Amino acid sequence: MKEDLKAILDRDPAARNILEAILCYPGFHSIILHRIAHKLYRLRFKLLARIISMINRFVTGIEIHPGAKIGKGVFIDHGIGVVIGETAEIGNNVTIYQGATIGGTGKETGKRHPTIGNNVVISSGAKVLGPFRVGNNSKIGAGAVVLKEVPDNSTVVGIPGRIIKRKRKKNKLCEKISIDLDQVSLPDPISDQLKSFEERLEKLEKMIEDLIIKKVI
Repeated sequence: MKEDLKAILDRDPAARNILEAILCYPGFHSIILHRIAHKLYRLRFKLLARIISMINRFVTGIEIHPGAKIGKGVFIDHGIGVVIGETAEIGNNVTIYQGATIGGTGKETGKRHPTIGNNVVISSGAKVLGPFRVGNNSKIGAGAVVLKEVPDNSTVVGIPGRIIKRKRKKNKLCEKISIDLDQVSLPDPISDQLKSFEERLEKLEKMIEDLIIKKVI
């Protein structure tokens, strides 16, 4: 609980003190209720665990299956529409924004939801679907749909998600590294490629114009 509260105060400038974080943050409430449900789930009181998870969903708007494993210092900001599946595993110091889904892709059995590493940011509306790993210190851009493995220290944008490697300071503990919460200044490889095509087209048009002028003269 201490680590979860610290995550709120560290990552949300709107949080003024611990009391406000305890009373006014549904993401914090959902994590606490989930930890109770998860404990009951592991003790094989699965129906009671599911009932608590449904109460959690009704109260906070956040749906977390009681089988999901969640580390410490996880911050669910706003939280409305967040869904976390049964076999999902979420590491330490992860930040999840509203509308994000950490889910599966069908009726597979066994491990069918993602494993999220430490210090990962999952932005608003992002969908991470399937039994693969999202590496440490990675960022999933807003609205991205991620369907395959993400290496450490990467940014993923677009539909389907495209991986863009980024260099970040390595930290063996993967806990004290500064978490980049910027959801706006993300690379856009499609836009960059289109811009390159546009510049090339302009050069070709200029060359054609010059040839026509020379021919007329």
